[in-house]
Amino acid sequence: QVQLVESGGGLVQPGGSLSLSCAASGSIFSAYNMYWYRQAPGKQREFVATITSGGSTNYADSAKGRFTISRDNAKNTVYLQMNSLKPEDTAVYYCNAELMATSRIFSFWGQGTQVTVSS
Repeated sequence: QVQLVESGGGLVQPGGSLSLSCAASGSIFSAYNMYWYRQAPGKQREFVATITSGGSTNYADSAKGRFTISRDNAKNTVYLQMNSLKPEDTAVYYCNAELMATSRIFSFWGQGTQVTVSS
């Protein structure tokens, strides 16, 4: 089992940058595919970015060209570098870890960290 703790959120002006971290513990971190999701008030949770155990990445259209996901397996940590932030990026950002076993998928979520983009 994996436990996840997000950090790095805060208040930033439009056009600014933030770097989020997700620290994992409790299982073999390097085998998990990692995801960032976000949820704004009154809206559904949406996919932001993913990085697989092999290092392949993918992004939502809203994040392409502005956000970068990375991982450091030695530190059991996943990062989300966010640049050129817009007010519509305001949301609680969640880290997710998934492992596909032979007969089931394991999925774990962090508690979230608030990102607010405002002047």
